[in-house]
Amino acid sequence: MGAGPLAGLRVVELASLGPGPLAAMILAGLGASVIRVDRAAAAGPGQIPRFELLNRGRSSVTVDLKHPAGAGVVRRLSDRADVLIEGFRPGVAERLCIGPDVLLASNPRLIYARMTGWGQDGPLASAAGHDINYIALTGALHAIGGEAGPVPPLNLLGDYGGGAMLLLAGVLAAVHERSNSGRGQVVDVAMVDGVATLMTVIYDLYNSGEWTDRRAANLLDGGAPFYDTYQCADGKWIAVGAIEPQFFAEFERLLGAGDLGPQWDRTNWPAVRARIAGRFRDCKREEWVAIFAGRDACVSPVLAIGEVADDPHLTARGSVARRPDGSIETRPAPRFSRTPPGPMKPAGSSGADTGAALVEWGFEPAELAELERDGTVVQLVT
Repeated sequence: MGAGPLAGLRVVELASLGPGPLAAMILAGLGASVIRVDRAAAAGPGQIPRFELLNRGRSSVTVDLKHPAGAGVVRRLSDRADVLIEGFRPGVAERLCIGPDVLLASNPRLIYARMTGWGQDGPLASAAGHDINYIALTGALHAIGGEAGPVPPLNLLGDYGGGAMLLLAGVLAAVHERSNSGRGQVVDVAMVDGVATLMTVIYDLYNSGEWTDRRAANLLDGGAPFYDTYQCADGKWIAVGAIEPQFFAEFERLLGAGDLGPQWDRTNWPAVRARIAGRFRDCKREEWVAIFAGRDACVSPVLAIGEVADDPHLTARGSVARRPDGSIETRPAPRFSRTPPGPMKPAGSSGADTGAALVEWGFEPAELAELERDGTVVQLVT
């Protein structure tokens, strides 16, 4: 049994893309025992998963889900699991005979978490889509960007914020409920639902008339000159978030651009923005970092990805670290005072753990040998 607050929780992850793997990584990082079921076609000598950080923390077994006995392997694993994470389009798991009706009939305590973009029902349930589509439908994409047009915020908002994080909340809520009822259930996680939930505060501001549908004209979208980014003399960028009056006053004092006038006078915002922008172009980014260091002015450097592992704060907390080969890795979060998680198992090749993991999950060696002979499972040999 591993270390961490989720030690003892057993999770089966049916390999997929995006939010499912991130949720599984976080669960594993917090101590859950996670086994990832990869497609047999993904196995190959020395083939490390493409997303090495994302696939940390779990064992990999390869199963041919189209083989007549493949569904039986998943059913056996789910019988010993607390949670199963599935990220297929609606109906696919049922066609493979590993849908929730089948698995919950065998293990009534199972939490069957279904991760999709549009959800299990509704007019778009069977439609293809990606992060950009889910955030488009909720108004989130329209709100992000400048006057020239919306700007996709990477795939963080739909896939990972509205997807993986909602999946984690749903799984842990269902596990808690099971401690009272003794029963599992299906958790229908849709990225479009998650993004709508994340947009709650913006909807609230819109309802009260404090948010308009004009981009870069609102408090949190770069419309306010004291909540925006500015380019410095060296071409690098600085972020300013001086919303509260005391922070704005300190920012104004340290910026050295003179009296900027009333903070909330929107008619003056274009002139204030021009003065702030001009002042920031006077010095390099690191000079500004030194000026604002230790001051409550809500000013931070905009770090490129290659810089984050050298940031003093992130380094001190170990949030992001640079490994000996120069690559970047992240640490499990959040932190726990009594049950800190241990180190995460590095991602191995697809199928590298098939034999050992299946035996650990209750398969007999002779049974495993038969499954290998008929091609139901693949044990990677390096």
